[in-house]
Order: sequence, then C-alpha cells, then structure tokens
Amino acid sequence: MNKYLNFINGEWREASSGESVPVTNPATGEVIGMVVQSTQEDVDAAVQSAKLAQKSWRLVPAPKRAEILYKVAYLLQERKEELSQTLTQEMGKVISEARGEVQEAIDMAYYMAGEGRRLFGDTVPSELQNKFAMSVRVPIGIAGLITPWNFPIAIASWKSLPALVSGNAVVWKPATETPAVAQGFVKIYEDAGLPKGLVNLVNGSGSVVGNAMVEHPDIDLISFTGSNEVGKQINERAGALLKRTSLEMGGKNAVTVLEDADLDLAVDGILWGAFGTSGQRCTASSRIIVHEKVKAELERKLVERIGELKLGNGLDETVNVGPVINRSSLERIDEYVKIGQAEGAKLLVGGRIATENGLNQGNFYAPTIFTDVTPDMRIAKEEIFGPVLSIIEVKSLEEAIEVNNSVEFGLSSAIFTADVNRAFQAMNDLDTGIVYVNAGTTGAEIHLPFGGTKGTGNGHRDSGVAALDVYTEWKSIYVDYSGKLQRAQIDNN
Repeated sequence: MNKYLNFINGEWREASSGESVPVTNPATGEVIGMVVQSTQEDVDAAVQSAKLAQKSWRLVPAPKRAEILYKVAYLLQERKEELSQTLTQEMGKVISEARGEVQEAIDMAYYMAGEGRRLFGDTVPSELQNKFAMSVRVPIGIAGLITPWNFPIAIASWKSLPALVSGNAVVWKPATETPAVAQGFVKIYEDAGLPKGLVNLVNGSGSVVGNAMVEHPDIDLISFTGSNEVGKQINERAGALLKRTSLEMGGKNAVTVLEDADLDLAVDGILWGAFGTSGQRCTASSRIIVHEKVKAELERKLVERIGELKLGNGLDETVNVGPVINRSSLERIDEYVKIGQAEGAKLLVGGRIATENGLNQGNFYAPTIFTDVTPDMRIAKEEIFGPVLSIIEVKSLEEAIEVNNSVEFGLSSAIFTADVNRAFQAMNDLDTGIVYVNAGTTGAEIHLPFGGTKGTGNGHRDSGVAALDVYTEWKSIYVDYSGKLQRAQIDNN
C-alpha cells in the first residue's frame, strides 16, 4: 500500500508521531494509501529548513529562479496524465476535469516563470535635484500554504509558484484527503532541481499542523483556501501576531438569466457550473436568478438535460458527475436538501443519495434542483458545496442584481443576456470579484486575479500579477547624489 510522507529539507520523512490515516477513493470506498499525520515538531523542522534555504534563495536573481519554474512546467506536462489519474482516484472529479486542473498548474508554472523577468518596481521623478527615487519588490520570507482537497494541484500552484519566483520559501500543508497529488507535485519540484529546503510538505490535520503554522513566529504569511469559518479563525489569530494572511473562503454564486437570453447556452453554462466537480467548487453555480418570463422554459430544459447526466467513477470517460469527497459531505448535502424542503422550496429533480448501479460503494449525490426558492431561505444563502441548485424568480435586472448581492459571499457571478447595455450594467453592479457574461460562474484563467469580496476573502488575490502582491513587500529606495543634505517637502518650496 502507498504511504505518503512529509518532504522536509529535501528528504522524504515519516512524521514524528509515527501515526498515519487512510486515504480513500470516494467513488469506490477503496483505501488507496496511508498518509502520515504530523505534529508541531514536524512543522518546526520544516520551518527551520525553509528559513535556512530562503537566505540564499532570495539572493538568486529572479530570472534564474524562473529557469527552475520552467523546468517545473515541462515536468508537469510530461506527467500530466499520471497526475490526472491520481487526482481522480483520490478526489473523485471526472478525468476530463482532472486533466483540466493539471493543465491549470502547467499554465501557472509557465506564467509565473515569465514573471521572473517582470518583477517590476517603479522609478519616479524625485521632487529634489540630483536625487533618484524608485521602488522594488522584495520577498517576505517563509510562506505557509494551506490548501483544500477540491483543487489539490491547481490551488497549490497558484500559491507556491508566485511565492518561489518572488524569492520566498514554502511550507505546505495539503488536505489530508489528497496527499498523492501533493506528493507528485513536490516530486516535480525536486526533480526540477529546486534547492533543498525551499519547498517543504507537511501532512496532517488543520487543528494540529495548520494551527502550528499559524502560530509559528518564523512563518511570515499564511495563504489559505477553505471554509469561511476556518479562514476567520486564521485571520483573527494571525492578525494578533501581525502575520500577513491571504484568504479565499468560498462563495454562493448566482447565474442571472434574463428574458432575452439564449436559453440553450444558459443551460449549458448552468449544468457545468452547478454539477461539474459535483458542485464542490468555491465558484460553483448554486443559485439561478431567472426572469419570470422564461422561468418555466428554463426549468423544463434543465430537468431534461439533468436526466442525461451519468454518475459514476470519474476514471470512466463517459461519466459526467463523480462522487463527493466523503461520507460526511454526503450527509451534509442531504441535510441541506431536507432544510430546503422544510423551508417550502419545491424539489424539481434529485434530492437523494444515489445508490443504484453500484453507486452505493461511493459517495454519490444525485444532481438536485429546487425551484420557488426565496432569497431568505438557507439554501439560497449558505454554501452547500454539493450538486444542489436553487432557482429564484425575479421581475427585472435590477431585482436580479439585488438578489445576487444579498448573500455574505462575493466570489463569482454570471449573466446571460443579448442586451449589451444590460450586460455592462451587470458588470458594473454585481458585487463579486469575478463576473462572466454569457458563461457560467466557473472557468477562471490564470493570468487574471482570482478572489472575491465580502465573506469570500480579505482583499488579496490568487493568480495573475496580483498574486505577487501577496508574496512580496515593497521597498522604496532614494539615492541622493547631490553631495549635500536635502530635505523632502522642506527644501523644495
């Protein structure tokens, strides 16, 4: 049986506790390996390794750091299918989505390698003669990365690659459910020739490893993707320690369908956004805000198309919807369906744990749609993180925008319309970090910032050039070659 170890100071190691827990394929219930469970001692060893390695890494010219990232990109390409198969086996998403996720890591590696020659600062004219003024980016130090199971390599790439190209070292805690993909990614860093100690992998629970990372005085920032509840706890504690945090904490994303929309296109976007990854995306489409004139027709088309979706093991190329991650998630989703029914929403389709045709061996939930949902219902406000969609009727674009913005999250939103004026109004008024026009709520590209407003995050962004702001400090530099003391704001009057 496979055993997934820690990687500290360039060595694969057992955890100091000697303990490990099983890793289970959510489609079959099969135990596919064991992952070690680390302690504060392991975190400290990783941090000391990172601290030593970062002292010399920060002095390596950024274009030279980038050369290693290009090698990472090449190796990711070479191992794409292997990593994709592993990802599906331990996380459950269908194989086409797994390949897309690994491709995202490839894209990010190439993009951030390019930033090795574009870590731009600014030069500005001084207000005094014979004086030069500029700003440069400098690394923060050690980045503590805490990543989720739903995008185990994509999100890790969003965080680790900009951290490294900026001159930082990394201590990474992956999700306990997805250690095999994490191991595969770290092996690529190792094989690409990254100096030892710069990437350290520490497996274990959030309550032990995650807390130890937040508390460690030598970890300079925490980049976290996960639940709002845990993110708030991290922010509170890290803030008290004056530690930088970058938080991405989910969404309650809506697709608005106006009366002039291409309904077939809207259905395509909704099904992909709601049931891709079995709804286990922070950008999943969980609300449909539809104009009253086309509500009935949209519902008819959605129910018809849902009947064509095939549930099963994601390694089967013909499967459209895979399992949810574990039994507790399955039960949580089912509980929300019961809440929706109790609140008075009308169940159109689904609403059950799927057990037919051998699906009872895994964690499968039938794609579910509620209609006649009101914005104040819990199923319309709370993140379910499963294949459950709520349809809310509105009478106008203005009402749709109000409903869209009424939740505590602000990650992604979408609108389907043929009216360019209303499209631009929505782009201006939708209070989310990401907006799609005539597409669903998923599909972010790596060269734009990823993140949201309100309860989704704390203002930082993963991906794009904006990610560099998380992992660098600004240093302002003044060079006075006048040969005399010059006092800004005093001697220039």
